[in-house]
Amino acid sequence: MKDYVLKVVNMFPIYIESIGLKLLFSVIVLVVGLKLIDFFIKFISKLRGFKNNDPTAQSFIKSFSAVSLKVVLLTTVVSILGVPLTSVVALLASAGLAIGLALQGALSNFAGGLIILIFKPFKLGDHIETQSLSGIVQDITVFYTILVTPDGKRITLPNGTMTNASIINLSSEETRRIDLAFKAPNDLDVELVKRMLLDIAQKHPLVLKKPEPVSRLNSSESGTLNYIFRVWCKNTDYWAVRYDLTEWIKAEFDKKGIGIF
Repeated sequence: MKDYVLKVVNMFPIYIESIGLKLLFSVIVLVVGLKLIDFFIKFISKLRGFKNNDPTAQSFIKSFSAVSLKVVLLTTVVSILGVPLTSVVALLASAGLAIGLALQGALSNFAGGLIILIFKPFKLGDHIETQSLSGIVQDITVFYTILVTPDGKRITLPNGTMTNASIINLSSEETRRIDLAFKAPNDLDVELVKRMLLDIAQKHPLVLKKPEPVSRLNSSESGTLNYIFRVWCKNTDYWAVRYDLTEWIKAEFDKKGIGIF
């Protein structure tokens, strides 16, 4: 018994040294591997053929490549530590149901990313609305779509959810219609109000001539008439024209002593 204990004690430093070397080597491989993956992603991003792809595809490819290479790196590190891959596979198989449920969302998001890449309901730089959220598409990764709101907030949405939700793409068309509604006293001549609105539209340099601006009486209430004013402009000019028209209408009606609300 004494000899056995001495043998174990003598083997302990060797065992610790062996484990320590494996641990040190695995850490080195992990750190160097992450650096090489980062370098590889930056390298392919500079290739001419890669740059010729759609920006949305570029973002997805970079994200997919990074995730795939990191999975390979993690597998290599586990192997260096001496953990048999067959044991890992067996463990995953024995916990198949739990793993499947855990990965269900991830697989759905991955499939959603592929659908977005193939069918292109939106692309990088588009302004979209979905699930009561609105923002500019900043990035489309393997699992998530990143939006940035006009006030600088970052929104992360799962791709699986995006493909199952209604999406309004505000940037897909070259032109966009502006709808303005307001109320005026019912004792005003309707044709006078309509002409004033159309004259304002005519004066604005960014309002398109075709389709023609529309100014109509929409409905009436007790003491007021409700007007609708519609003009078209280039998508990129939408907010500038909208704010201008709102201010110009107020100024023009104030000049004539007409109250609107």
